[in-house]
This record gives sequence, structure tokens and C-alpha cells, in this order.
Amino acid sequence: MAGVSDLNAHTGYLLRMVSNAVSQEFARKVASEDVTVSEWVMLRSLYGSDAIAPSALADRMGMTKGAISKLAARLLEKGLIKRNGNPDDKRGHSLSLSTAGAEKVPVLARLADENDAAFFAVLSGEAHQSLRVLLYALINKHGLSAMPVD
Repeated sequence: MAGVSDLNAHTGYLLRMVSNAVSQEFARKVASEDVTVSEWVMLRSLYGSDAIAPSALADRMGMTKGAISKLAARLLEKGLIKRNGNPDDKRGHSLSLSTAGAEKVPVLARLADENDAAFFAVLSGEAHQSLRVLLYALINKHGLSAMPVD
């Protein structure tokens, strides 16, 4: 049809194709550790930091407080995070990694590293670095800050 561009002419479509492939393979890998990609992102966000209020974590991750609450509930049930009470505010609390969660993050990070290495091995080191520079340029230009979780 005249005037209708081909899907492959759209850079966004191509980015989505690549993103889906990388993400789906990573999702399979972290599933072997009984976590989802969203749970991994939350665990990694908590790693190496002090306990944080759910609202601050929601801001950091670019998610709603409701989404953070659902993720937290799942991770609490799995024993990977802990809820810390606030002595100054009986209704307030913060979240932090449990010992099991802190031990799991390096395992999941290794899976993420391996997934990237395997997927992007087709690119030379220079091409891979150029791709990262271009992606960061787009992220910065458009003020993107929400963490991709799904």
C-alpha cells in the first residue's frame, strides 16, 4: 500500500525486537533462581544501600507505590527482603535486603552479565560501546529514568 512504511523501517520496532529477545532470555535465566525480572530490578536497587521507604524506592525505580507494594509482598514471601519498622512513625516502614536477598543479588548479576555477553557477542567491542553511547544519548535527551522491569 502506498504511504505505509514497513515495520522494519521503524527504529523503535527494531529496538523492541532486540529488547524483547534480550529480556525474554534473561527472564528464563532468573526464573531458574525463582525470581522475575521485576523482582531482580528491585533486589538490585536495594543492593548496597540502606533501608529505604517504599515511596522513595518507587521514585528511584520510576514505579507506582502500588507496584512497589506488590513486588515487596512477593519478595517478603520469598524471604529476599525485609520490612523494617519506623520507631518514629508506627505506620511507616522501610525495605532492605535480607541476608538471603543480599546473597542472591550477585548470582542474579552474574546471570545478567552472562546474558548480555551472549546476546551482544555478535558485536565487536567498539560496536557494543558505540551502541551503549547511542542508547545513553537517547536516555539523556528524553529524560528517561524509569527502570525497565518487564
